[in-house]
Amino acid sequence: MLKFILKKLALMIPMLLVISLAVFVGLRSTGIDPITFMVPPEVISQQPEMVEQLREDLGLNDPIIMQYFRWLGNILHGDLGLTNKGESISGIIATRLPYTLELSLYAMLFSSIIGIGIGIISAIRQNGFVDYLGRVLAVLGQAVPQFLVGILLIWIFSIKLGIFPSGNRVSPDATNAFMDAFMHLFLPVLTLTIGMVAVLMRYARNTMLDVLNSDYIKTARSKGIPEWKVYLKHGFRNAMKPVLVILMFRIPALIGGSVVIESVFSYPGIGTAMTNAVTNMDYNLVLVITLIIAAVMLICSFMVDVFNALLDPRVRLGE
Repeated sequence: MLKFILKKLALMIPMLLVISLAVFVGLRSTGIDPITFMVPPEVISQQPEMVEQLREDLGLNDPIIMQYFRWLGNILHGDLGLTNKGESISGIIATRLPYTLELSLYAMLFSSIIGIGIGIISAIRQNGFVDYLGRVLAVLGQAVPQFLVGILLIWIFSIKLGIFPSGNRVSPDATNAFMDAFMHLFLPVLTLTIGMVAVLMRYARNTMLDVLNSDYIKTARSKGIPEWKVYLKHGFRNAMKPVLVILMFRIPALIGGSVVIESVFSYPGIGTAMTNAVTNMDYNLVLVITLIIAAVMLICSFMVDVFNALLDPRVRLGE
């Protein structure tokens, strides 16, 4: 098992390097000069020598591969660099990443409870009211884009009803920090939860139905085991294995989905920072945030592999 884990960890390093190289070369190949976002237009036109010297100092005239290895060396030494405005990228990540993680973890928690719960009940009470309602909600949740869900929630609960704020993380004049944080988090968390509930609900229902139709469930029932024990001990536990795998794979989707949702709700996480960085062609910030999202995806993939290996020894034997 240890050999299996070490092998998977070793594979993550070259994958991260390939992703970072692809993003770096892709951004540098756009043809957009980052100097135009760092220096006022009048300076560019009136003092071309100074602009050229700045470009030389920043290494923008060097070959792309040399720029990449210089950037990679700084990253390995803990220097994430500066934005076009001269702000520390490390400071931006340290400030904004916890907000994004908070938003994603709340959405994952509530969507897991609601989605798996409704999915299991739908399978146990197949073709009942909860089952039909759950299937309708699952289709709607996956068909409607998350940004549109967010806009609709803002229109209903912020503009029409005035219950929840439409953006930001905190109010400057808040007297109750906990309640203020809850009010600001409610709509973006609900938006992310709706989309994820639809996926988990469908998978939980289908896997539970497969388990309930299996031979060992029929054997357990023939032995006179109470139905609740059949559902919980034999059905639920086995049905959750593939659902937990799906849940792991949804974590990167939550982090990536926050880029759109945070922009809709003006939420100060790395999603908003990413949107602003792309708008301003802030190469360094885009690279670092992309690397973080890629690392989260690879870590989740690694966790899924380890989880599958723990549940099924045949995975380890095929390493």
